[in-house]
Amino acid sequence: MQPNELDDLYREVILDHYRTRRNSQRLPDAQVEAHGNNPFCGDEVFLQLRLNRDGTIQEIGNQGQGCSISQASSSLMSDALKGRTLEEAGALRELFRRMLAGEQLSDAETEMLGELEALQGVRQFPVRIKCALLAWSVLEDGVKEYRGL
Repeated sequence: MQPNELDDLYREVILDHYRTRRNSQRLPDAQVEAHGNNPFCGDEVFLQLRLNRDGTIQEIGNQGQGCSISQASSSLMSDALKGRTLEEAGALRELFRRMLAGEQLSDAETEMLGELEALQGVRQFPVRIKCALLAWSVLEDGVKEYRGL
């Protein structure tokens, strides 16, 4: 696939997740709940996680408002986290952060990102990196609170 074709594909993934957010239902009985916003641009994310007894993420709810990057990132994250443990979710968050920081990832790490790789182009626009990381920061805050940290 040529670079322009790949850019177009990534753009389509981002727009699809922005227009049709995944897992946007509110989970009132979630064990993990968190909210975060970026007051400089108005991006906002609400996150809820319902966990199985073994600690894996059974369901995830994400709602919010803001730019296409922040909302698509939240939607993509919600798809990527289902069925993972909180530890795996934290590892994926770190991998995503490293990708946006421009670090070289192994093929295996890139494969672990799945559709999240569509947001790699954000690193070309440093002011938008916070938009892409907002949902992940909300996740981190929610997990810390759940664990009493």
